[in-house]
Amino acid sequence: MSSEVFDLTIIGAGPSGLFATFYAGLRQMKTKVIDALEEPGGQVAVLYPEKYVFDVPGYTKILAKDLVKALVDQAFQYQATVVLGERVTSLHRNDGVIELTTDKGTKHLSKAVLIAAGVGAFSPNRLEAKGASDYEGKGVYYFVKDKSAFSGKSILIVGGGDSAVDWALNMKDIAKKITLVHRRDVFRAHEGSVKELMSSTVDVKLFYEVASVVGDGSGVTGAVIFDNRTKAETTIDVDAILVNIGFRADLGPIKDWGLQIDGREIRSNGKMETNIPGVYVAGDIAGPLDGVKLNLIATGYAQAAMAVNVAKAYVDPNSKIFPGHSSEMKK
Repeated sequence: MSSEVFDLTIIGAGPSGLFATFYAGLRQMKTKVIDALEEPGGQVAVLYPEKYVFDVPGYTKILAKDLVKALVDQAFQYQATVVLGERVTSLHRNDGVIELTTDKGTKHLSKAVLIAAGVGAFSPNRLEAKGASDYEGKGVYYFVKDKSAFSGKSILIVGGGDSAVDWALNMKDIAKKITLVHRRDVFRAHEGSVKELMSSTVDVKLFYEVASVVGDGSGVTGAVIFDNRTKAETTIDVDAILVNIGFRADLGPIKDWGLQIDGREIRSNGKMETNIPGVYVAGDIAGPLDGVKLNLIATGYAQAAMAVNVAKAYVDPNSKIFPGHSSEMKK
């Protein structure tokens, strides 16, 4: 265990955690950020790096991967200590110091902790079709890291939520052909996106599901889809199948840390304080007791700023919660 005690340790390097890292540096706090993933950015970096984000202040639209890069550049300008590929498994408070233990057996000490862990550990719902598991990574995909890999290909997209619809629209101009199958006629995506999808060149097949994945051993060559009303099957030629049928999220060990938790949310007051002194929360995992719950990047930014400023006053009682505007602060 390192005997070095940090002012603030941030659990999670998604947008909220990265903005908190920047703000803690701005407040001259000795800061560490820990994330279970091997790269910063959280769900934004893993789930949709090639998709545009439209509701980030200051941008008409921005690619998710570009947003992450900008956040990383901003976050680490104050030389925060960064620990990636480690999942925090326990949190204990002892004599005013919080001890965090990770799955690597490492212990981290901190005066305050900010939990910005998104929805917790997440994994995609798998496609329950014959042959699907045999071709994961060889034509069946749950994530898109680089959409150029799908250029000129015939793609089958499975799902009816925002991810499925957005990817269909995002890649319709680079793919040879896109077919989208959805098991019903009601989408869970934004109305405007659905309207654009239905008037696009994407071949939308409602009430269809995937029965089996066809391949030659090295890659996907087709899929058997069926009408779930008549059970009639159709075989289509495809080079890749992109599955967007949701994710399972789990708070994992966070549930055992003694925090007040409701569902997948850690309860907090208006200062982003949890029931454990010195422990704060921000982002999707935050559940304000008196407030509206909005899982937006913009909301996470605001919660991160509030949590860091309150934590600064907690660590250093002589400091003000509000330090003034950044344009007035000395770096």
